[in-house]
Amino acid sequence: MKRFLWCIVLLMLGTACTTKYDVVVIGGGTGGTAAAIEAARNGVSVLIIEQSPWLGGMLTSAGVSAVDGNYRLRGGIFAEFSDSLAARYGGYEALKSGWVSNILFNPADGADILLGMARKAGVHLRLQTDYHSVTHSGGDWVIVMDDGSKVRARILVDGTELGDVASALDIPSLPSDGPVQDLTYVLTVKEYEHDVLIPRPEDYDVDRYRNCCLNPLAENCEGLNPDGQHLWPPEQMLSYGQLPDGKIMINWPISGNDYYLDYLTLSREEREKALQGARNRSLGFLYFIQQELGYTRLGIADDVYPSEDGLPFYPYYREARRIAGRDTMTFEAAAHPYDYDLYTRAVAVGDYPVDHHHLQYPKWKELNVPPYGRIPSFSVPLGVVIPVSLEDFLVADKAISVEYDINGSTRLQPVILGIGQAAGALAALAVRSKCHPSEVPVRAVQETLLDHGCYLLPFLDLKPGDEGFRQLQLDGVDGKVRGKGRSVGWVNETWVHSL
Repeated sequence: MKRFLWCIVLLMLGTACTTKYDVVVIGGGTGGTAAAIEAARNGVSVLIIEQSPWLGGMLTSAGVSAVDGNYRLRGGIFAEFSDSLAARYGGYEALKSGWVSNILFNPADGADILLGMARKAGVHLRLQTDYHSVTHSGGDWVIVMDDGSKVRARILVDGTELGDVASALDIPSLPSDGPVQDLTYVLTVKEYEHDVLIPRPEDYDVDRYRNCCLNPLAENCEGLNPDGQHLWPPEQMLSYGQLPDGKIMINWPISGNDYYLDYLTLSREEREKALQGARNRSLGFLYFIQQELGYTRLGIADDVYPSEDGLPFYPYYREARRIAGRDTMTFEAAAHPYDYDLYTRAVAVGDYPVDHHHLQYPKWKELNVPPYGRIPSFSVPLGVVIPVSLEDFLVADKAISVEYDINGSTRLQPVILGIGQAAGALAALAVRSKCHPSEVPVRAVQETLLDHGCYLLPFLDLKPGDEGFRQLQLDGVDGKVRGKGRSVGWVNETWVHSL
């Protein structure tokens, strides 16, 4: 009898130690953070589990604090985030501090803004926490943390950079048509009042960096390096990522700190060990900048990341394991949207060119990727976040269902913020409607996103808040009006009424 009572006590204690949420997001990446905020704003209980101290993923924790694209398509959470940055730095003109982007910022400021948005929305946070296992039991997801604690969730969202949760659950993925894109250990540096020379990194090779810019060591000083990449003067190379507070983001693809690693084939433990090579590549680039270009007072900022070495918490991953979803976004659907019906299920937009980073891949000259920039602005359908093989599970970051080529456009921060926001709206509607996400009408998600100032289609004729914006967007997904897109240099755009 005593043994029976003791078992009952243990069962009660175990139940008491398991907290139930409507939605749990594993991974506070760019999309995961947006998903959590949107879901919470729609009245459901939400928890984020994130292994780093920050929210925001590539925008913050990976240091890519120069927003790529969507400057004229600011809507939803992306608009809120951008407006908060502008308010913090003194206006949108202040954000144009570097020539790579119209929106640059200190990663720590971005993390602070996103944390504030999450807390205000009522998101529960478990930062600097990793998960150990995920199972499905009794209609709920059961997530066991590394510390042994458990949480249950009605809907589980993979907000990790690489789709690690989807991989652990053996969710089918799309085939890859080429090598994984180069990753980058981004550096945030600043100028000190004294020399801050770093030790020569392991495996340093000056030949890797000599063609990063116009300098005495460059093999061709006529404006192009041997790979056909344009060479700029050193000061222009560095001003590329100038941040509003004077710091510099170093994320330079031309003989800089891009690094090839077939990381998607590695376990998490193997990946972490192999990433030391990427760290050394970035530190080697800084060493070259100091020793060969003479910027001896330019060093890793000691007041940005709360990390031991001053580096971001993880690298900028440009590619993830892409799930097989209910919809699959393709290059052709972006280039010729009305030849397909994906636009009718549109929930997020992008206007960045197809940008693949492969120069560090040994056989990059043999690759066949689309010409840079040859698509109009585009929309992404809701089904990319829903696996074909599993219910009550969504993906909210770069592991969405997109083909290899178009990943070069959909991977960018504003698109992933939009995709994450759509995933969050879908999760909340599924909880409130007591159904699977796959059963939620697309129009219900679209209406919710429009309520929150999002674009569904990339029409530039009207912006959120303008009279007629909502109706134009709905008429667009209904096929009553059609936009005409074009690519003009770096600018990709779509208009309904004017060209």
